[in-house]
Amino acid sequence: MFAQLLRTKPADPHGHSGLKKCLSAFDLALLGIGCAIGTGIFVLTGIAAATQSGPAVVLSFVFAGVASGFAALAYAELAASVGGSGSAYGYSYVAFGEFIAWVMGWILLLEYGVGAAAVANGWAGYFINTLANFNIVLPEALIKAPSQGGIINLPAFGIIWVLTLLLISGVKQSSQFNNIIVAVKLSTIVIFIALASMHLNTDNWTPFMPFGWFDTLDNGKTIGVLAGASLVFFAYFGFDAVSTAADEAKNPQRDLPIGLLASLVFCTVVYILVSGVLTGVVPYGELNVSSPVAYALSKLGYTWSSTLVATGVLAGLITVLLVLLYGLTRILFAMSRDGLISPFFSTINPDRQTPVRIILLCGIVVSLVAGFIPLGQLAETVNIGTLASFVMVCVGVIVLRIRQPDLPRPFKNPWNPLVPVLGILSCGALMAFLPTETWHRFGWWVAAGVVFYFSYSIRHSKLRKAA
Repeated sequence: MFAQLLRTKPADPHGHSGLKKCLSAFDLALLGIGCAIGTGIFVLTGIAAATQSGPAVVLSFVFAGVASGFAALAYAELAASVGGSGSAYGYSYVAFGEFIAWVMGWILLLEYGVGAAAVANGWAGYFINTLANFNIVLPEALIKAPSQGGIINLPAFGIIWVLTLLLISGVKQSSQFNNIIVAVKLSTIVIFIALASMHLNTDNWTPFMPFGWFDTLDNGKTIGVLAGASLVFFAYFGFDAVSTAADEAKNPQRDLPIGLLASLVFCTVVYILVSGVLTGVVPYGELNVSSPVAYALSKLGYTWSSTLVATGVLAGLITVLLVLLYGLTRILFAMSRDGLISPFFSTINPDRQTPVRIILLCGIVVSLVAGFIPLGQLAETVNIGTLASFVMVCVGVIVLRIRQPDLPRPFKNPWNPLVPVLGILSCGALMAFLPTETWHRFGWWVAAGVVFYFSYSIRHSKLRKAA
């Protein structure tokens, strides 16, 4: 039994999964940008500035970006050398063995599955408000879950199925759609920066660091630049989805590292620019509002700003949702292919070259959760799952350098093992700033995954049967 838990798979960077290899480095970079730039840029920047960091929110984004950067370098090395479509799940299988791989896969299901349902709820809220601006009001029964007095959150349920059908049509079509919508939301951001930069008032940047580096208030709340970094880390959630596309990349050993690092650097620069401009045109204390970008533009006299921001948010959330659903299907596909969940779902449609069964399963489950269950604070657990996967990927780089020093590494981390160690320390520190309740929910989720593994997965593992 113990030997089975530690049994690892060989690296397989050139594995043939049956999926269509059609994504370029450019497509992969836009995949990461599509998932990483969402409501965070329109909402999170203002909240973090007002409640945590002040104008020094730009430093919070820098610290969060650096922590994510260390993880991105680790992802890039493993993506090029280990390969596979399971992201941190596949890397853990090679580095640590089946049991740790299952736990990582289970955590990724939380990150992508619950994250997708939460984003669908957020998109539905903006969609309903946008319709209301045009005097189109949907019945309460169709916009609220049963526990909230309605029947179904129909917009959240519906958008999941629209994107599910898009994913079934093929990965290239999904990628092209993502690229178009990313261009729309980046255009919105460029318009905001161009308009607001003409009204900068440097007095708004003083004091630059009103809450210091880190402090704990009497009520237990943490403030300061480092606490703000833990909050704005949500803005970087999802860039690792690039690594789930390994089996569909044209040249994964070259294109995956490019896509991962390019998307992270680009998103970090955009967040720094937006947060710097935002705090430069409005005093940071006024930004604790639901839509700080729209508030700033309205204050500058641009009355049509709510329409601009609504367009950016709706476009931004659609790409986030699309990439999360895509990543979820590829992780489950890899787990099904290994026998840890039913192999029924790992069948590839020969015409579309997509795992239609697993896409339909994800569409059914996520749409039901989004339509009938208000997620509430459960969505916060997504953050700790993301950080945990980042930490394990960094550890995996170190372990594989020791266990398999001769493994071909087309992309190799500089200053090893300094980079992965810094990734472990920085992401671990951000985890330490998260609330205790988040840790409790995370523990219960992992415990449920362990139960599933020993009741089903360990007895159906293809690696175990082969051995």
